[in-house]
Amino acid sequence: MLLSLVLHTYSMRYFLPAAVMMGTAPTYVLAWGAWRLLSAVLPARFYREVDDRLYTIYQSMVLFFFENYTGVQVIIYGDLPKNKENVIYLSNHQCTVDWIIADMLAIRQNALGHVRYVLKDGLKWLPLYGWYFSQHGGVYVKRSAKFNEKEMRGKLRAQMKAETPMYLVIFPEGTRYNPEIPKVIADSQSFAEKEGLAILKHVLTPRVKATHVAIDTMKDYLDAVYDVTVAYEGTVDHKGQRKLAPSMTEFLCKECPRVHIFIDRIELKDIPEEQMFMRRWLHERFEIKDKLLIEFYDAKDSKRRNKFPGKSVHSKLSLKKTLPSLLFLGGLTASMLLTESGRKLYVKTWIYGTLIGCLWVSIKP
Repeated sequence: MLLSLVLHTYSMRYFLPAAVMMGTAPTYVLAWGAWRLLSAVLPARFYREVDDRLYTIYQSMVLFFFENYTGVQVIIYGDLPKNKENVIYLSNHQCTVDWIIADMLAIRQNALGHVRYVLKDGLKWLPLYGWYFSQHGGVYVKRSAKFNEKEMRGKLRAQMKAETPMYLVIFPEGTRYNPEIPKVIADSQSFAEKEGLAILKHVLTPRVKATHVAIDTMKDYLDAVYDVTVAYEGTVDHKGQRKLAPSMTEFLCKECPRVHIFIDRIELKDIPEEQMFMRRWLHERFEIKDKLLIEFYDAKDSKRRNKFPGKSVHSKLSLKKTLPSLLFLGGLTASMLLTESGRKLYVKTWIYGTLIGCLWVSIKP
């Protein structure tokens, strides 16, 4: 009985955040949809300004759970500008929490509403979220030969035309680094060796297509590129071998005590324009990431492990940044669910919103 109670308590640590984040989605989509209709006759930039504000409300609620609720320590190294910028954010990729790390940095620059993602094409079928991410400026891409460069350029140009602030998140590895799937790592290393590139240990060989298209299309629109390296403390076993990074469930169950984030701000003038040269540059950036992660996980001096080199800042997110959004969205959702008509609207939003979203993304890029 005691074991059952412990397991129940553990599951509740995840259930509450998940229920609130998923449960408020229909409310958010209804609010966004109402604004989308009202702004149809207005210039695109007016729609984008309010859309960014709405997105800030939802994502700051998400950050309440991922930072304030979990109590995780966010440790930042390098140079994170205090002011908003139009940037491309390049990061290593190891778990679903990586998406939240971009939010953690953006909110510290008051740029949370500007976050947009380059996403795997299959994610567009997510109920409600898949459709909305596209509407918010996200770009869905397919891998390898199926990558549609023209489509991506067209979407980015439309964002620039609307003067959309850009905090575009790209994971150039294309898939997650997972030590439990050694074949993916081996294939990545074999490809690097075949191409005459350095073999990487803690990251995969990056793909350049999406990064090149984004930088080439927006080079006159961007202020910088943020090269971000992320390490989750506690992801090595007793033998010192790399373990799987925490899933969202594990993270929300407070299984990650500290997140280490290294930021290197790069000027556009320091990045080669031609794809073949940018490919080499991107790989060199991932070599730097690999060295940082080798130091983090494998340093012979135990005092140098579980940290990146250089000065660091323990950055605590104020409740003022997150709690009001939680109360606002939670209150709206609770109000809707208190009435029979509200509950019907809530359910219909899940059902018809998902169906309309899937139809939309199947015919629109």
